[in-house]
Amino acid sequence: MTDKDLEDLGDKIVRVLKTIFDPEIPVDIYELGLIYDVFVSEENDAKILMTLTSPNCPVAESLPVEIEEKVKTLKEINNCEVEITFDPTWTQDMMSDEAKLELGML
Repeated sequence: MTDKDLEDLGDKIVRVLKTIFDPEIPVDIYELGLIYDVFVSEENDAKILMTLTSPNCPVAESLPVEIEEKVKTLKEINNCEVEITFDPTWTQDMMSDEAKLELGML
């Protein structure tokens, strides 16, 4: 897979992530800044490093499963694993300007 192919695949994964919304905030998880990194191995396995808005997030169990299932719908992806981290802790500063605008914070 070329660098361009990897970049295109990364863009596809981001488009999928932008279809998944936080249930408490009407903004997608990517624009909220919950996605810290996306890795794709040479075997086309994806690993997504993310956080939650709080450790007590009501979708802490279901959100990673939803992400894995949706990313695996991409024909180029064989498998997907989501890892949750709280380091660094999520803050509103991690939101994109688009998300801040949507929530009336700009």
